[in-house]
Amino acid sequence: MRDKYNNNEWTVSRFNSFIKGALRNASIKWPPKWKTLKAASVGKKINWRTSRLAEHYKCNSCNKEFPAKEVQVDHIQPIIDPAKGFVNWDVVIENMFCEQENLQVLCLTCHKAKTLAERAISKGIKDNE
Repeated sequence: MRDKYNNNEWTVSRFNSFIKGALRNASIKWPPKWKTLKAASVGKKINWRTSRLAEHYKCNSCNKEFPAKEVQVDHIQPIIDPAKGFVNWDVVIENMFCEQENLQVLCLTCHKAKTLAERAISKGIKDNE
């Protein structure tokens, strides 16, 4: 792997962030993501925050119902395994564009807790290296 990118203006870390962002933008249109969201739909209900009618979704972790802005489609098996770390871009792409059985809808609170737990695993691995 090269040490510098963009005519030596970007580090490897900056390049990797750029690629990860581009892949995340592309994943927004990934059909299994939308099928997962649709499968978690519980119909239109009044959003208690706005008092407006909004589509609601069931969180796969806490089983509570939330409007679209309060849920995220999560990879059950993380895109980058926290125990292994980054392997290569082929693995990242394969994991990011997975099928529906590896996707779930989580509310923001449950998603944050899962992410923090994964980061703790990753940090533990890095601290032991």
